[in-house]
Amino acid sequence: MRVGVPKARVRDLQSKLLSWFARSARDLPWRKTRSPYAIWVSEVMLQQTRVETVVPYYLRFIDAFPSVQALADAPESDVLRAWSGLGYYRRARMLHEGARQIERDRAGRFPSSASELLTLKGVGRYTAGAVASIAYGEAVPIVDGNVARVLARLFAIDADVKRGPGLAHVWELAGMLVAPDDPSSWNQALMELGATVCVPKDPKCGACPVNRECTAYARGLTSELPRMGARRAPVSWRRVGFVVEKKGTVLLGQRLREGLFGGMWEPPHAGAEGPDAEGPGILAFAGKRLTETGVVKHVLSHRRIEMTVYRGVAQKDLVAELRARLVGYEKLTLVRQGELESFALTTLARKVLAT
Repeated sequence: MRVGVPKARVRDLQSKLLSWFARSARDLPWRKTRSPYAIWVSEVMLQQTRVETVVPYYLRFIDAFPSVQALADAPESDVLRAWSGLGYYRRARMLHEGARQIERDRAGRFPSSASELLTLKGVGRYTAGAVASIAYGEAVPIVDGNVARVLARLFAIDADVKRGPGLAHVWELAGMLVAPDDPSSWNQALMELGATVCVPKDPKCGACPVNRECTAYARGLTSELPRMGARRAPVSWRRVGFVVEKKGTVLLGQRLREGLFGGMWEPPHAGAEGPDAEGPGILAFAGKRLTETGVVKHVLSHRRIEMTVYRGVAQKDLVAELRARLVGYEKLTLVRQGELESFALTTLARKVLAT
């Protein structure tokens, strides 16, 4: 054991946290399987998304694509539709590409170690470690936001744990602490502690199974740790959206595969201001045929969207003008209202359609 973390302290942490996890672990569907594929799906879905949001999506996704082969064989449009509403759609495309990579390059054999998992497109150190430790019992560390926060407090790390030396220190500690006899439960216990007890604000230190081993708790620093750099404020993004309908159909656009909402479908929208904005020119042309019906607000991790919605009839010249002027779309097409649920719609698209 390296200097700075005595063996006795490591044993105490492992014993207490593993016992607590055995008693207190939440009943989650991905904890009822050791399928590396199913665990991979859950870990990708859980990135930047709350557990309670993920559960129904996970169950539907596994039902629709029960194996890596089923996912690999599915059209991307079906995968995006199953993901519709979960957000961060690049995750779905990377998961799909990873499944196809397994079928194409590995003859359908799922990677059996963290190092092999790292060869998949879109799989980083955390996801590789999570799948390898939980599915295969490989003694490899993981660090996500929850784990970083727990370790920053346990060891009173006075550095930004999201980047640079602070993040490197957290990964080093995580590697030193992995319980070799049960890395699956250990890694899940660390994440569970961060998600339910050692939370960002007002941590429940009195209920923490390892509070006596926590340096931040002993020094009264739990509200100050972990240290993190200033969070970048979301960029405001003003748009104009167009809901144009005709005889039970509505115009939808499919986003270019690369970029925001890649591959998803939505009522087309355009920039509302600035020299490159398409919206003002379209509105000048559409003028009297469109009616403003409301404003939709939608917040992403780094972007705050405010969209003014206009409705009108899908006249031939208006649709042609939208097709000619709008950028960022593979295609625009009229879709029957009754078939909307068969398209991969973003949450923003659903808001706009309802406005």
